[in-house]
Amino acid sequence: RRARAGGGGAGSGFGRAAEPAPLVPQGLLRLARRSGQLNLAGRGLTHVPEHVWRINLDVPEEAQQNLSFGAADRWWEQTDLTKLILASNKLQSLSEDVQLLPALTMLDVHDNQLTSLPSALGKLENLQKLDVSHNKLRSLPEELLQLPRLRSLLVQHNELSLLPEGLGQLLTLEELDVSNNKLTAIPTSFALLVNLARLNLACNQLKELPADLSAMKSLRQLDCTKNYLETVPSKLATMASLEQLYLRRNKLRSLPEFPSCKLLKELHAGENQIETLDAENLKQLSSLCVLELRDNKIKAVPEEITVLQKLERLDLANNDISRLPYTLGNLPQLKFLALEGNPLRTIRRDLLQKGTQELLKYLRSKIQDDGPGPNEEPPVTAMTLPSQSKVNTHAITTLKLLEYSDKQAAEIPAAVFDAVGTNPVATVNFSKNQLREIPPRLVELKDSVCDVSLGFNKISSVSSELCLLHKLTHLDLRNNVLTALPEEMEALKRLHTINLAFNRFKVFPSVLYHLPALETILLSNNQVGSIDPVQLKGMDKLGTLDLQNNDLLQVPPELGNCENLRSLLLEGNPFRTPRAAVLAKGTAAVLEYLRSRIPT
Repeated sequence: RRARAGGGGAGSGFGRAAEPAPLVPQGLLRLARRSGQLNLAGRGLTHVPEHVWRINLDVPEEAQQNLSFGAADRWWEQTDLTKLILASNKLQSLSEDVQLLPALTMLDVHDNQLTSLPSALGKLENLQKLDVSHNKLRSLPEELLQLPRLRSLLVQHNELSLLPEGLGQLLTLEELDVSNNKLTAIPTSFALLVNLARLNLACNQLKELPADLSAMKSLRQLDCTKNYLETVPSKLATMASLEQLYLRRNKLRSLPEFPSCKLLKELHAGENQIETLDAENLKQLSSLCVLELRDNKIKAVPEEITVLQKLERLDLANNDISRLPYTLGNLPQLKFLALEGNPLRTIRRDLLQKGTQELLKYLRSKIQDDGPGPNEEPPVTAMTLPSQSKVNTHAITTLKLLEYSDKQAAEIPAAVFDAVGTNPVATVNFSKNQLREIPPRLVELKDSVCDVSLGFNKISSVSSELCLLHKLTHLDLRNNVLTALPEEMEALKRLHTINLAFNRFKVFPSVLYHLPALETILLSNNQVGSIDPVQLKGMDKLGTLDLQNNDLLQVPPELGNCENLRSLLLEGNPFRTPRAAVLAKGTAAVLEYLRSRIPT
């Protein structure tokens, strides 16, 4: 290898020029001069070698070494570089030398570590597509607004808190993706983007949309998923070209009106706070193929839903719907109907399990004959539809166990809950995952579940949903990042064992004092600094209290009056008394010692 490096070949001279960056193979550059395209993705580059920027200016190295040229290698007949891909490297900045490639039509630097962009980008007059997504950009240079031919600008997954006010100057723009940033507002100049067809604003911090967006006469797809929108401007309803609208995971209380959106084919508004479906609003959506309203608070479906004659998918899962209009059966194109997680009382459970087509057939048959016939079974409450996913349904039906543990999952898939059907579940095990919150759909199991394991996750707070599990007797939350428990947990009157070990409690959770059935409190390996012996004495059933490895500086003597305690564990705390010799004698001896120290 050393002999080859010492020789006078093209590779050696090139190797010195490229240091310290990894080699850009000479063959790639040669090809790029012929094709006008250079792909340097995933090469571990920390900077772009200068000869890449100068690829169309400098005489190639092989020409300087008087190598023979075939017809295909005549460098003086080279093509200007039009496409440059630098994605998935380790670039922290781009050189102003980018302006040495004026013929570029596409520049892709996504998935790097860029914190800023060079102002020289504004000189790339032929640039049509710029992808700077998945970087660490906090702002965009004003010079970017000078690009006269830019059609696609992708800046998603950065750290932008605002966009240049003059962004509307990019009149040729057809696609703009600013999702997954920290935007709180949209420049009013957006209204000038009359050629924009796709706009992605998802996963930002927008509380409102400017009504001026309605001026975007070419907009076909608008994604506002996961923001803080409470309303949608009524003027948006005049966007005649709109075909797909995503409003999922916002704070909408009602479905927006769309009188002019005659082309709207898909409306996604799940995970909001919508309570009613306005019949008049539905009538305006004559082209709708997909209506997704899952995880809202809808109580009723109006008969007028049948005006949606082109509807193919209707998702009403996890709402408060108790009955369906039989006329739903008349929708000729409907291929998918999701109803799991609703308290449906008018449709037999076995019908729900037969799928969309059988259900629609049944609904059609009931249009004439309203109400169950004399030979039919009484209606059964159907909370959920079964799922064909990889969930252990045998465990659900025979052991009453719902298990999805040790999967390192960030959230519990909907299919896991869907698989429950109407089966009563007594035990839930979602331990050893990456959950950051208590799964909201646990509340669906509130009438049967009594044992819940959520240990070894990353849960930082206990949600109100958990407090609705009124039959809960065992709760395992060990090895999370909890610092407090909500007072609403007082509703868990049957809870007798709680495991909170290896969390981040600095204070003994006061709500535990108000849970009369508690027999076991495991609170070891936290940072608890004190306990209230008077309140503990009031807990008649408490037999086990584990406070090992906390920050107790003293043990109150009155704790000795808690004579129901059969197991009191205090090792590993910084208090001086009782001494280790007393602790070693066991709980009865510790309590007796503490009582002897109560001031008389």
